[in-house]
Amino acid sequence: MPKPELTFFCELRANELAALFEDRFVIDDLKALDATLSLGILDLSEERAEVVRRLNTAEVPVIAWLLLPEEEGYWFNIDNFEKAAARYLHFKAWTTQFELQWAGIGLDIEPDINEVRQLAEKKQPGSMLAILLQRFFSKKRVITAQRAYQALVDLIHADGYLVESYHLPLISEERRARSTVLQRTAGLVNIETDREVLMLYTSFLRPDGAAALWSYAEEADSIGVGNTGGGVDVEGIIDLDPLSWEEFTRDLRLCVMHQKPIHIFCLEGCVAQGFLSKLNTFDWDSPADVPEGIKKVNSMRTALAAGLWLLERPWVILATLAALLGLKFLFKPKDQV
Repeated sequence: MPKPELTFFCELRANELAALFEDRFVIDDLKALDATLSLGILDLSEERAEVVRRLNTAEVPVIAWLLLPEEEGYWFNIDNFEKAAARYLHFKAWTTQFELQWAGIGLDIEPDINEVRQLAEKKQPGSMLAILLQRFFSKKRVITAQRAYQALVDLIHADGYLVESYHLPLISEERRARSTVLQRTAGLVNIETDREVLMLYTSFLRPDGAAALWSYAEEADSIGVGNTGGGVDVEGIIDLDPLSWEEFTRDLRLCVMHQKPIHIFCLEGCVAQGFLSKLNTFDWDSPADVPEGIKKVNSMRTALAAGLWLLERPWVILATLAALLGLKFLFKPKDQV
């Protein structure tokens, strides 16, 4: 079986990024793997541009993974589409200034990082609940954001770039239910791009991570594998133990069994744990066992989709309750009427 197409995420600040690529073997290993790098654009600095130029010279394909300052949400979401569009325009100017070359543009669609931290730290839960309830009844925001992001995708296409999107797997349940509940409340946006990557990071989903990866894999254009160690700091959520070599290679083999490209989160974690060099001699033909717990995961997914379907159509719940009350009254004993 041929080696799958590999893309490594890299999410480092400029000084850490420069330090990572001081090791010439990192670029050599990427070239040996015919791998692509999806580089988080945390800033538009000369230091970051210099690393991109080195990768361009080495003919390592680089995707620009667009990100915002943390105070603006960091990841793209339903409420910061104007800032996302402005970020792309500033990115284009930076690209022109330093004569950078890109294999594509990555749009990361996730909730506002500040809200994720607030939920993780359990600060002012009542206030957060009130905000979520207010958003639940605001459907217009979904249409506005979808149109804005599709317009951004069209602009990027017009500039000659392919576009890939990075999504939480729950977007699949949203689509199955023909719902906008998660988009309204969590800030996700259902957009169409050239390639969709589902972030199936088993380190966040233990002990059923492998089963979840298997369940969602067929729906992804490319499978996001991780975390090998790295990424932005969100205490209590992203500071979990990284994948071991055994877990990492299991996930890779599950992806191969689905014959899917693989996005690995992240390069810096693979380098720190010695995974990157090991991949050059990795046996891609060796199969993995089909994970246990798939039925459990599928049942949970079905229940979630059903819940989203009902929440999208609350009149069904109200009609059902009214019918039950009507039946109770209809069949009430005559001596109690």
